[in-house]
Amino acid sequence: MIKSMTGYGRAREMLHLRDITVEVRSVNNRYLECGVKMPRMYAFAEDAVKQRVQKAVSRGKVDVFITVDASAADVAKVTVNHELAAQYAAALRQLAPLCGVNACSLTPEVLARFPDVLTVTKADEDLETVSADLCTVLDEALAAYNSMRAVEGEKLAADIAGRLDQIERYTAQVEARSPETVAEYRRKLTERMQEVLQSTTIDPQRILTEAAIYADKVAVDEETVRLRSHVGQLRTMLRSDEPMGRKMDFLIQEVNRESNTIGSKCNDIAIAQVVVGLKAEVEKMREQVQNVE
Repeated sequence: MIKSMTGYGRAREMLHLRDITVEVRSVNNRYLECGVKMPRMYAFAEDAVKQRVQKAVSRGKVDVFITVDASAADVAKVTVNHELAAQYAAALRQLAPLCGVNACSLTPEVLARFPDVLTVTKADEDLETVSADLCTVLDEALAAYNSMRAVEGEKLAADIAGRLDQIERYTAQVEARSPETVAEYRRKLTERMQEVLQSTTIDPQRILTEAAIYADKVAVDEETVRLRSHVGQLRTMLRSDEPMGRKMDFLIQEVNRESNTIGSKCNDIAIAQVVVGLKAEVEKMREQVQNVE
């Protein structure tokens, strides 16, 4: 079934002490355009995120928002600068006699107060694990996002199918009315020639020839056959699981072209009214197809 290009999905998971939230939203676009907004410290995973989106979406402007609360995963690492501590201790021993104190009172607590003796750093993160966790939550968000797009796609398919039914009804009206226009033309031509020629005998063969020429000019059999063919293809596309938005858009342009051709060929008020309704349905269907992936 077709999917809409408009959708939203959200997922949140606690993985390896990181609270990860991913939101995916999209709007219509001619091609796939993916933007990712995430904390700068996790920018290394941006390419992996975009690759996941490209596998799940073929068309649309997709925005991915990722937030990470890693406060619970922060592990502090304390490093001792032994060489610097030894230099501080040696200096203090030299100062002790000058101050009249015993150098033996020198304790680790005293040395720890000096700059750069103790350094607190954050433990290195496993980038592959973090990237995998982000993608795991992203997959859940994409699943919810695609589910919503599928629901919207069903509504679009139902609306488009209804308009295809109406287009077929209009086509049937054109097919039924087209032969009548030739008969009416023949009758009007006979009446006009009788008025002009009056007492002169009218050549029936000439009337048939003129009617045949007119019938050839206003014949729309080829156009109605193509219309029905396009409608059948569009119905098949509505049932497809593959992205069909671009193909459907192209076919609707062809349907519109056939409608215009019928309107220009048939010099008949009744058919002209049908063509107006036909083109209105085509235009409404085109607007809906703009939302199809």
